[in-house]
Amino acid sequence: MNTRIYNAKILTMEEDRAIFEGELWIEGDTITYAGPAKSGGGKEWDEQIDAEGNLVMPGFKNAHTHSAMTFLRSHADDMKLDEWLNTRVFPAEAKLTDRDIYWLTKLAVMEYLTSGITAMFDMYMHRAAGAEAARDTGFRNVFCESINNFGGTIEEVEEDYHTYNQDESRLVSYQLGFHAEYTTSRELMEGIAGLSEKYKAPVYVHCSETRKEVEECRERTGMTPVAYMDSLGLFRHGGGLFHGVHMDDADFDIIKERGLWIVTNPASNLKLASGIAPVKRYLDMGIPVAIGTDGPASNNCLDMFREMFLVTGLQKAVCDDPEAVPAMEVLKMATVNGAHAMGLPECDTLSAGKKADLIMIDLMQPNMQPLQNIEKNIVYSGSKQNVKMTMVGGKILYRGGEFFLDCPAEEIYREANATARRILG
Repeated sequence: MNTRIYNAKILTMEEDRAIFEGELWIEGDTITYAGPAKSGGGKEWDEQIDAEGNLVMPGFKNAHTHSAMTFLRSHADDMKLDEWLNTRVFPAEAKLTDRDIYWLTKLAVMEYLTSGITAMFDMYMHRAAGAEAARDTGFRNVFCESINNFGGTIEEVEEDYHTYNQDESRLVSYQLGFHAEYTTSRELMEGIAGLSEKYKAPVYVHCSETRKEVEECRERTGMTPVAYMDSLGLFRHGGGLFHGVHMDDADFDIIKERGLWIVTNPASNLKLASGIAPVKRYLDMGIPVAIGTDGPASNNCLDMFREMFLVTGLQKAVCDDPEAVPAMEVLKMATVNGAHAMGLPECDTLSAGKKADLIMIDLMQPNMQPLQNIEKNIVYSGSKQNVKMTMVGGKILYRGGEFFLDCPAEEIYREANATARRILG
């Protein structure tokens, strides 16, 4: 499938390249040209799309989520994190089947597409079902290992590492990780550290989400979660921390030294009253930050526009500084940084040779006018209503409010509701 998008405003997210008017050429799943208007190069196009002056930019990358938790949306709310996990989430998740995961992941994919998200860093179980959902819908899924005391072995982790990093669809890949220090034995963590050393691979984990988590780790080990996990050799080859809300001064130094990513999840952290991550301090220290929605049980929506506004708005408030975390920095977190944090450098910008994972933003909406600064409009006033088209790997999966998936939306809704009724009553 060869596609030409013309008459577009283009934001490539390349360093020092401003929005320009031009066109984009896509051959198969790869961008071959992004620049000023051309005659078409004598190519034969399967589809030519008139952008009508709207903006084409890289898709957002959801750098931390638990997609199949869609069945728990609005079921377990207004609770503390430990109570929420142990009394509502874990018991319900224990009843999930592969079939459930398949349809629940598809539901999440639909929501991602409406929010301009083109890839997910999905930390969940039943990976075969999640991979099938990604392949069938055409969505890009990077699995993050979630082994803990309740399930999984190091042997299975190593097998998955090979299986999903050699996926023929080119849509599915895999990164090492584990659920959290407080749910994972030292033996399992050391096993993950061993795999990280063996494959020179990064490790990702929930970390320092609540004060209670940090205090209890200090009581058990005499160290913060960051320091303790680092002492086990888990971060010798980099990786990332999901949440990173409550940090000691020494933790920042470890994060910087190990080259770790921070993936901030502001809506989830607010709803669970976990706190506000020190994003500005991370940035001031040169620590890279990406953005995730977290799962639909704790958020409850999968909306990158809401996350972007919260990232900047919260930092301005807590730092008493309206200049903190400007819009362009947030847009970089949601696109380029997310791609790099997830191990998708081929999906970061709209450049020749990169994957055609992109979105079209409808500028002909009241919240985008006047066009004084489009980047700021996206972060400060943008919403899902502005997502006109979402493309993954050169295939249009969502356009003009219509989904182009392997099955009707109504079938996905029906299956998701059936699962919720069966498990939750």
